[in-house]
Amino acid sequence: MLRDSTSIFTLPSPKDTIDDLNARAKGATDSLGRLARPTSVATGRVVCKVAANGAPDCKAAADKLCQSKGFTSGNSIESDAAESCPARVLMSGRPPEPGECRTDNYVTRALCQ
Repeated sequence: MLRDSTSIFTLPSPKDTIDDLNARAKGATDSLGRLARPTSVATGRVVCKVAANGAPDCKAAADKLCQSKGFTSGNSIESDAAESCPARVLMSGRPPEPGECRTDNYVTRALCQ
């Protein structure tokens, strides 16, 4: 009355078992690699471009600052602003007229990845 039990359960071959374990280990390593990306704070001074709406767009400046330090991207964590006037205004000694000078924004510190 006993039937052949090999038709009920099929065990994977040792090679299949090792291949499966290796695939799972690689998947876990890839996941950990994404979680443990190195981060660092980069310091410098990169000007922010002016967006179409007139506001400073500092994302590209943060990326550029981080790329100069060997990273791929970044987010601004500290910025600065300075008024830029043409030399003729500065050399004249007079106060600037409205619209003669512009305000430049800079990323001075960025969190890099």
